[in-house]
Amino acid sequence: MSMLLTILGALPLLGAVVTFAVRGHLGRWIGLVFAAATLALGVTLVAMQGHGYDFTVQYSWIPAIGAWWALSLTGLAKPMVLLATILPLAVLIVTWRLGEDDDDAIAPDEVAADPVEREARASWRGGLFTPLALLVQGLALFVFLSNDLLLFFFFFEATLVPAYFLIGGWGGVRRGGAALKFLLYSLGGGLVMLAGVVQLIANSVSTGTPSLLLGDLAHLPMSAGVARWCFIAFFVAFAVKAPMVPVHSWLPDVAGQAAPGATVLVVGVLDKIGAFGMIALCLRLFPQASQWAAPVVLILALISILYGALMAAVSRSLMRLVAFTSISHFGFMVFGIFSFTSASITGAAAYMFAHGLSAAALLLVAGWTATKLGTQSVGEFTGVARKAPLLAGLFLMSGLATLSLPGFANFAGEFLALAGAWQRHPVYTAVATLGTLLAAVYVMLAYQRTMTGEPDEATAEQLKADLGIRQAGVAGVLVALLLVGGFVPSIITTMVAPTTQQTMTALGVDDPSPAILKGK
Repeated sequence: MSMLLTILGALPLLGAVVTFAVRGHLGRWIGLVFAAATLALGVTLVAMQGHGYDFTVQYSWIPAIGAWWALSLTGLAKPMVLLATILPLAVLIVTWRLGEDDDDAIAPDEVAADPVEREARASWRGGLFTPLALLVQGLALFVFLSNDLLLFFFFFEATLVPAYFLIGGWGGVRRGGAALKFLLYSLGGGLVMLAGVVQLIANSVSTGTPSLLLGDLAHLPMSAGVARWCFIAFFVAFAVKAPMVPVHSWLPDVAGQAAPGATVLVVGVLDKIGAFGMIALCLRLFPQASQWAAPVVLILALISILYGALMAAVSRSLMRLVAFTSISHFGFMVFGIFSFTSASITGAAAYMFAHGLSAAALLLVAGWTATKLGTQSVGEFTGVARKAPLLAGLFLMSGLATLSLPGFANFAGEFLALAGAWQRHPVYTAVATLGTLLAAVYVMLAYQRTMTGEPDEATAEQLKADLGIRQAGVAGVLVALLLVGGFVPSIITTMVAPTTQQTMTALGVDDPSPAILKGK
């Protein structure tokens, strides 16, 4: 059973190789089979781990520096594994006809492209989306499962390659620039992180018994100055991946130009590596440095929350609006992580999972809306609900989940993060709650401006049909999962509880005692 974690990550990578060789509808069917098998195995392993099974893998890889092929299904990794197995399957289903001349496959500003150019693009695309999506899935799974620093860094960087081609291969006419911007930002963050990795390797080798296992590195002796420098190196890389202000500007460009399916994989899966790494590496390996940096990080998180929310409220592009909401929500996650309470860290981890589902649903529905109407611009169409009630209904449900309405999984994560943060930083938390108010503004304004009222002439002419079964089914399942997570949040919070406790122990802090108001 020790090889099951390796199989879990290798399965979609094998599927990528097979589907790259086998194109067309057969390749897509094979891709769906591999993605479904990965989901089944991932759910099975998470369920079995909860009943006492241990799937830890540990083999010597590079003895000279103490590198290991080490995988572990930690409490924090469990919801991330579920997310990384659910979303790629959903994306492969809704992009079934990608590369063909249909409104599932074409980004809004590509609709008016020259027919010859579109035909050339479709010919080039063929079945490439499926192997690239499976590559993203397999590499991301290994990131979440890695228990060795060098292994983590290798897969962390490897995810950039298929993501770059997914962003640049399908979507708007400026998708190439968006892909390049994503790559440059990510490579920049990765290079900074590499310096920290090299420093830790050197420190480990200098002990005479090198080991890059995360558990061993957590006890590696280092000076306060070295620890702080390494923390900064890792934090910068994760802040870019998340993304946080001020290293966030690549995400709106990607959301505005990439095909919705590609954006879902980037925002729903890869971006979670940022928040994941802050908990699994920054807080665990550099606990004192994390506390040293926390005041600045909390300010940056607040700026991300408010800036993202304000930009979403004034955005005139549906896809960029969703991107800015994600920047705001990542601010909530980081705010919870660096508030250093059991509730705030648990809430941040639960929010990571919930946001992956809600962002995926909203990106898909917003993308379908923009594609059917030939524009992303809010204000250029209205009254969609009259012509496509199912599309409008799913947009509303996804939006309500995004604004953390009680009953959806986002609410549980956001509430826990803020409630835990209040114990240490009541003033900062009060400021952060403004982000929740702004969320209601940008979601409901977008719905009102695009979905309600009488259809204008452009909407009536462009919107010929409602969502099909395939699209509505996938979005409906994502919304259903959000409702299950909202009414039974313990499904996720119980998973991450062991990691939360280990993190609090590593930080050497206890939860603040509740304040008791005494009467006179």
